[in-house]
Amino acid sequence: MTDYQLFCVLAALALIISLLSSRFHSLQETIAITGLAMLLSLIILVVGKWFELDIHIKTISVLQRLDFQALLLNGMLGFLLFAGALQIRLKVLASQKWEILCLALLGTVISTLTVAALCFYLMPLLGLALPWSYCLLFGALISPTDPIAVLAILKKLGAPEDIAIQVEGESLFNDGIGLVLFVAVSQLAFSAEALSLADVGALFFHEAVGGIAYGLALAFALHQLMKLTDEETQRLLITLVVPTAGYVMAEKLSVSGPLAMVAAGIVLGNFTVPKCFGVTGRILLQRFWSLLEHFFNSLLFLLLGLLLLLTHLDMQLWWFVLLSIPVVLLARCVSVYLPYLGFRRMRQYSQGAEGILIWGGLKGGLALAMAMSIPAGIVLTPELELRDLLLVMTYAVVVFSIMVQGSTVSRLIRRSREAAEAGKAAAESTQAV
Repeated sequence: MTDYQLFCVLAALALIISLLSSRFHSLQETIAITGLAMLLSLIILVVGKWFELDIHIKTISVLQRLDFQALLLNGMLGFLLFAGALQIRLKVLASQKWEILCLALLGTVISTLTVAALCFYLMPLLGLALPWSYCLLFGALISPTDPIAVLAILKKLGAPEDIAIQVEGESLFNDGIGLVLFVAVSQLAFSAEALSLADVGALFFHEAVGGIAYGLALAFALHQLMKLTDEETQRLLITLVVPTAGYVMAEKLSVSGPLAMVAAGIVLGNFTVPKCFGVTGRILLQRFWSLLEHFFNSLLFLLLGLLLLLTHLDMQLWWFVLLSIPVVLLARCVSVYLPYLGFRRMRQYSQGAEGILIWGGLKGGLALAMAMSIPAGIVLTPELELRDLLLVMTYAVVVFSIMVQGSTVSRLIRRSREAAEAGKAAAESTQAV
């Protein structure tokens, strides 16, 4: 089976499972897709081993040919980030620009350092002492949030606007910043040459600032290009340049492609679309990118479930799996509560905002792709490699966040909304008196 044939089969399977998942009205679609894909993986394993068939061996062999890291980081991620950024209204985003900046940048750094410190001091208690650079590596790859599933829940339940803005804004910028941070830490951990913190900081600055600047320049160039035609269909097709050739060029320039997608999407969505597209064109643009976003989301969460077949969970790793989940949750608490100590001094927020941000800070495919990019052959013990350890820990956190946090965060949102409505009713009754 060729790579193209494999992609076609997975795409068809994603659409079928997406259709089946729509029957589970109590679950958000991406959560249902992940659950069904994991169930399919378990069925393949059980049938293959109990009936002594080689179906699980063949399936694993096919999935091993799939370069998940390249498919996500160099393919789907650009489309997903650009599609999300197109829907962002700059005026709404600007109302909480400092909160979003702190959560996306400062929060990611705080979470990375907290995870690294906890792993550095707690893992020796389980019989494995990791060097600080490896602990920092795990912190960098697991700290970015990927709240694709929770964004749909926020919209469906009508979450308070201030919380929805923060979650949406953080999710867009967090992925790019987290990926840049991971690249910088990887250079520190695996580079053959000794690197100083100044070198890593310069690399981070080049990737992040360069990515945003490149994204702005790309949006400006496409804006001028769209003026050359009056056909809205051609203008729609021009937007495809951003997550395709635009993303590839960002890699060639060694700048952050994800941040470039976000910057270009926000500029095009707020300035180019209102000027170059009519009412019909805007509807067509929205439906087109919503369709692509839905397709890639379905494919991504299908792959997350199927990756269970590639995860080698030995008994010696169970304690590290159980440790990783509370460590990451605690780090998320610290990275949210510390900024909010300052936020609440400046303005009032909806009740339970911190809880929703913490429990809604889902981890997803980006973390797994970064874990898979760790070089193989780095031996920790005679039976364990660094890549296998961090991949299993990452997969456990991702599955827990999607299946448990994603399916229960709606309760926190509902409570916050009810509290906001009760406060508004009390204020209106007071004014009436």
